[in-house]
Amino acid sequence: MKVLIADDAAFMRMMIRNILEENGIEVIGEASNGKEAVERYKELSPDLVTMDITMPVKNGIDAIKDIRAFDSKAKILACSAMGQESMVIEAIKGGAQGFIVKPFQADKLILELTKLYEK
Repeated sequence: MKVLIADDAAFMRMMIRNILEENGIEVIGEASNGKEAVERYKELSPDLVTMDITMPVKNGIDAIKDIRAFDSKAKILACSAMGQESMVIEAIKGGAQGFIVKPFQADKLILELTKLYEK
């Protein structure tokens, strides 16, 4: 499983990377905003994307829509902070197949990614 991590917070990208790599999952790229996420997706063809919803330049919802327009089979796990339920609904409508609320436990992240990967 090859994963692209999109989050504007460097510490969050590092935390997700560490969790994935400790569980034998390959991280093939990172993006610090939605525009970069779309570019990296096209360039790297990951199996899965973890997509932060609130990012500069282009938010995660718009990035999800752009990625799904480019690849209708893209598997995207939206990540949002607590209290952003309306954004999670928007992300799902935009094409995300799952979501996880921050802060999350490592095992919950792995479980959600594995479920999505096996769909």
